[in-house]
Amino acid sequence: MHALTIQLNGQPRSFPGLAAPTPLTQILEALALKPDRIAVEHNGEIAPRNKWPATLIQQDDKLEIVHFVGGGC
Repeated sequence: MHALTIQLNGQPRSFPGLAAPTPLTQILEALALKPDRIAVEHNGEIAPRNKWPATLIQQDDKLEIVHFVGGGC
């Protein structure tokens, strides 16, 4: 099995335990991200949260992940 390699926030990132196609939810779990605090763009399109389990990530796909940050004055 080859490691899944994608572009994550503009940088190459490999996931040795995963192979294409991999559900987006598994990528997020591998990154230890809390789903309620992020937004995900997959190959230039916003990935709706309710479709994350069915969104399959392929070799060389591009993901942009944005974290929501609370606070202010």
